Amino acid sequence: MPLPFAEPYKTKMVEPIRRTTRQEREKLIASAGYNLFNLKSEDVFIDLLTDSGTGAMSSAQWAEIMLGDESYAGASSYYKLKNTIEELLGMPYFLPTHQGRAAENVLFSALMGMEAPDFVVPGNSHFDTTKGHIEFRKAKALDCTIDEAFDTSSQHPFKGNLDLNKLEEVFKKHPKENIPLCLITVTCNSSGGQPVSLENIRAVSAMCKKYGIRLFFDAARFAENAYFIKAREPGYADKSIKQIVREMFDLVDGCTMSAKKDGIVNIGGFIAFRDKELFERSCTFNIVFEGYITYGGMAGRDLGALSVGLREATEFDYLESRIRQVRLLGEKLMSCRIPIQEPVGGHAVFVDAKKFLPNVPKEQYVAQTLGVELYKEGGIRGVEIGTLLADRDPQTRENRYPALELLRLAIPRRVYSDNQMLYVVECLKNVYDRRDQIKKGYAIVHEAPIMRHFTVELRPV
Repeated sequence: MPLPFAEPYKTKMVEPIRRTTRQEREKLIASAGYNLFNLKSEDVFIDLLTDSGTGAMSSAQWAEIMLGDESYAGASSYYKLKNTIEELLGMPYFLPTHQGRAAENVLFSALMGMEAPDFVVPGNSHFDTTKGHIEFRKAKALDCTIDEAFDTSSQHPFKGNLDLNKLEEVFKKHPKENIPLCLITVTCNSSGGQPVSLENIRAVSAMCKKYGIRLFFDAARFAENAYFIKAREPGYADKSIKQIVREMFDLVDGCTMSAKKDGIVNIGGFIAFRDKELFERSCTFNIVFEGYITYGGMAGRDLGALSVGLREATEFDYLESRIRQVRLLGEKLMSCRIPIQEPVGGHAVFVDAKKFLPNVPKEQYVAQTLGVELYKEGGIRGVEIGTLLADRDPQTRENRYPALELLRLAIPRRVYSDNQMLYVVECLKNVYDRRDQIKKGYAIVHEAPIMRHFTVELRPV
């Protein structure tokens, strides 16, 4: 008889969390302008806002914290991380940054400057900060994701894949010098945490070489993507995660990474390069925006913790435990007939808010409405991946209505128990059982000109 699953780690420290009453939560979310980002963490019971920087570090990572070399230049902690990146990813050059969006800012400054109105960056459902950095420079982010990604009931195993016909249309339509890079996000967060197959990466890489376009990863969740390749793609079941990772990165010219995800650290990021000339060009911007090139906005202790975290994140046992818990939440929700993006992705469960709340008009921010209702129900904080995040069209200033209106429940790494996941299920089921009563959403009171969802203030309609 096979043995039941057991987590490959044990708990050494616990952190108490406070329960609130529904009456308290209704007052708290109102005072936060109905923006879940504005809530104090002490007023949240289960925090699924993001998996970025919210994971639990291992004893080996905490040991590296104590060993951190805080020298301004040439610290030993920098070389530990440099060796790890070269060994795992095969990239000989890298720049540390304080987080992923800083890496995007440095790379895009080197490739596009501060204003590039004729430039386009094709990719698969660019993440919000990625699109923000592109559009801040007056360039355009062009989504070339396959159509199956926008059908939440489709069982396509690699919904993060790029549509090769869409991509080639971009390459044919725009001059090569106006396409600074093509970007593959692995896994693809904005389409529901969906993976990209190695077959697709290989085909995109060949097309980029044909047209002379650089190819980069947004590699925030590269290890989780490798796990899905091992689990779902023919021919990879017997390969190790590290072998698959190396095969993935051998097909690209570089990457940006928010290391707060698959680096399992609380802060940090980097850019990795194959090309020395682009690395040297980027060094200037790293010094201007982040710090000297061997620390780049990170403390030495964090560089060391990241060097360990990247190795731990590419261990199969860790990934199996991580993705099993995400799958558990998704399968329990589906058993309650709650519509989610299927198949379940790697870092989060994405609830299909349009199917969940069919009576709320799209102009009233459906996924945000669902997120507020879930917080009021059980003190659970998710995040809207929908119209608020899609922002306004830079030219018309009209709302952009994406094909998917999702509430993301992002699970921090090694933090919550399965019982806490079952609590989330029951709370969401309670909201689902009264969904027909929810007919109105929210209107904007105040918003920023770009990346508004972080600081927007709302009122009930």
